[in-house]
Parts: sequence; structure tokens; C-alpha cells
Amino acid sequence: MALTPPPGRDYRALLPVLAGALWLAAASPVALALGLTPGLLLFGGGLAVLWRVEPTRAYGAVAAGGLLGMLLWLPGLAITQWWRALDSGLLSAASFLLAGRAGLELALAPPMAPSPPSGWRSEAKAALDQALVAYFSGTAAIPGGQRLATLPQRLSVLVDALDDPAVAQALTAAPPAPPHSEQRPRRAVGFRFAQITFVSGFAPPPALGAPPAWLSSTANARASAWVLRQPGPGRPWLLCVHGYRMGLAWMDLRLFRPAELFERHGYNLVVPTLPLHGVRRAGRRSGDGYLDGELTDLVYAQAQALWDLRRWLAWIRVQEPGARIGVVGYSLGGYNAALLAAHEPELEFVAAGIPVADLTALLWDHLPLPQRGYLAACGVDRARYRRLLAPVSPLTLPPRLAAERLAIFAGSADRVVPPAQPLVLARHWGVEVEWFPGGHLTFIGEPAVAAALRRLRRAAGWEDEAAVTLGAGAAETSRS
Repeated sequence: MALTPPPGRDYRALLPVLAGALWLAAASPVALALGLTPGLLLFGGGLAVLWRVEPTRAYGAVAAGGLLGMLLWLPGLAITQWWRALDSGLLSAASFLLAGRAGLELALAPPMAPSPPSGWRSEAKAALDQALVAYFSGTAAIPGGQRLATLPQRLSVLVDALDDPAVAQALTAAPPAPPHSEQRPRRAVGFRFAQITFVSGFAPPPALGAPPAWLSSTANARASAWVLRQPGPGRPWLLCVHGYRMGLAWMDLRLFRPAELFERHGYNLVVPTLPLHGVRRAGRRSGDGYLDGELTDLVYAQAQALWDLRRWLAWIRVQEPGARIGVVGYSLGGYNAALLAAHEPELEFVAAGIPVADLTALLWDHLPLPQRGYLAACGVDRARYRRLLAPVSPLTLPPRLAAERLAIFAGSADRVVPPAQPLVLARHWGVEVEWFPGGHLTFIGEPAVAAALRRLRRAAGWEDEAAVTLGAGAAETSRS
């Protein structure tokens, strides 16, 4: 898309204001209850744009309201006049596409990133991403009050401790293989598989002081993974790292496609659950406390994630000495896959898909202005927070794998992980980003993504082997 200067006042926002007003002008209490959330998001987001209140975030609210409006107009037919429900749905769809277009216009992507194709498809993909960001940021536990007042001191203590190289190295030390593990049969998305668990064993260096309480919670203290294993030895192992707020079997397995990777290609799949996610969650939702908890706690979450993932690699090598292992991760999983590339030289390849590369920039940009202003007044800025996360950043150490064994793919219309994120990782790795014309939630099935993964598997020799045809016994254990 051509670079477009923003208008003095974006009167296009009158469209979501009208859509929201129509939802809120319901003729019955039941209809009002149905339309209250999309109505408030559309009306409030549109007004915020008109009053120039952070238009990027305001259009995120419009995208979320438009998406809800499109989903709810059909149930609205049963409880209100058909024309009102139809008009509400059409205006919601138009507002949704407008939010996507405005989001792409406001993005100001780096010149090294390709422009997404013009048209409603790119706008819809961008709007879907913006709705997800609005959900993440709108429901995040933003620090305030006394929690915010004590943050600068806590951060200073941790930064000073981690400036000691011995402490930083201890935080990212390699774990031993787990001495014991437990296995339980599970079933999801048409597959039978095993849930393997063992004690995480992660303990941060004592020099960092008292760790967060969730670190020792019963659920989070046990590492867990979904494992699909071929009946015979000698097959490659693929470590698959999920994204933020995932960690549930039905979500993870849909993302990593066992029908293709396990059945068609015959790979063993290990899909670990990141700390604070899925069965390891410490809050109401999967992922609570990982990115939206105390800002200082992220260093613990990432250090435990690195420890646990390396322990899963050690577990695989105990199961099969000399195992050939590749890693693929998406979004937050892409960050952790890239982190493994800086610590594990014996991996056969690493694919970082739609990856976060600089968590500092991503989190700092999503902090509300009052919080950022207060922290700046206390001497805490982006650079100081980056020092805290440096030991667990994939940008700190060079990759331990050759460039031909690394791949990064990203979407030109991605509004969750902006193009600047994969670009900075690509510069650090010395590789090119493999772009696809889509967004964060619409990368599955993109030809560029399939080509990048196929290239890595061929470089490792995996694609040269004949695909496995599962015997009756194996098929019985994998398919339900």
C-alpha cells in the first residue's frame, strides 16, 4: 500500500459510530444485551478516532466490535426486526474492513518489508489481527497504583543482579534430562496421543531474590507436552512450540497438523506446553501472568521456558540417542524457537514463524501512556527494561546453527507482530525473511510458509526419505 499521510480528523470513523449506535438503539432488553458489547466497542472506538485518541488502539476496538457484530447479527434476527439485524451486521462488516484498512495505513512498515496487497482480503486479515490485539491489551492486567510504584525498585534490583555475567549464565544454564516422567493417554482433534509430564526443576539464581509465587505452583512446576511417536526408531523428531494463550491440545494440534507431519511424513511430534499455559496455568486463562503479569516476572517466565524446552530436548535424546531434532515455533513460540537456536548447536534446523523477536519493544508500545510516563519519570525506560530481558533474548547471542538451517517467515499484513520484529531477528541471524501476503492469524496454508519449512527439511535430509505408511497398529494408536 502507498504511504498515506493521516488526515487531521478521520471522518471515516463516523461509520463505526453509526454501527454502534444502531446496536445500542435496541428495541428490547434482550436485543440490547446481545448488542451491548459490539455497540460499545464500535461507538466508543469510532468516537476515540474522531477525537484523535490513539487511533491505532481505537481502530483495534472498532475491529473487535465489527467482528462481534458480524458474528451476532444472525442471532439478532431471532430477537429483533430483520432489517435492523441486517443493517447492524452490514455496518459491522464495513467497520471491520475500515479498521483493517486504517490499521495498515497507520502501520508505517519498514521499507525492507513488502507492502501487503491492496483490497478487502488484506484489510480483513489485518482487522482480524487488530481484534486479537484489542482482546489481549483490553484484558491485560496493567500495573497501577502500588504495584506500579514498587516496579522501578524491583526492576533495578534484578537488572543490577543480571549485570553479573555469572548470574546471567546461571539463569540460562542447560538442564539435565528428567530422571522420571509420567505418561497418560489423551485424545483430541481425531488423534490419540500421550501427555508426558515431569518435574520442571527450574530454579532461578538466588541472587535474583524471591521469585514470583507462580513459579512454584503445583501446576506450573510440572513440564507437560503432547507427544505423537512413531512405533519404530530412527524417525526425525519435531519440537513444536505454541503461541501465546495456547497450550490446549485441540489448539496446539490444529496448529501443528499431525495429519501431515505425523502421518504423512512420519515424524515424531513433541508439543510442549509453555509455562503458565494450558494445564500449567496459574490464572483463569491460559497464559495469564506470562506477558500481562508483573513486568519483571517476564524474565522468569522466559528463563523457565528456555529451561523446559531444553529439558524436552534432553528427554528426546534419552528416548533415542542420536535423535535428529528440528524445531518450529509460531509467534511467542517463534521467539522461543529462536532462543533455542542461540543455545542448542546440535539441532538440525530451527524455523521461527511470525516471530516476536524483541519483547521489550512489543510490551513497551502496548503500555498505556500514563504508565509509560510514570516509569520514565522514575528512570525506567525501554533501554533499561531491555537490559532485564537481555539474558533471555534471541538477539543477545548469535545462532549456533548455519544460516541454511534457519528460516523466518512473516506476514506483510501482520498487526500482532509487526514486520519490524521478524526483520530485526533476520538481521541478527544473517538471513532473509520469507514473506507471505497475510496476517498473524491467517498464515496456515500460505505457500511461502510451506516452502520455508520444506526447504529446511530438505536441508536436513528429512524430505529425502520415503514417507512412512503407518501400519495397522500405529494407525490404531494415532487416530481415534
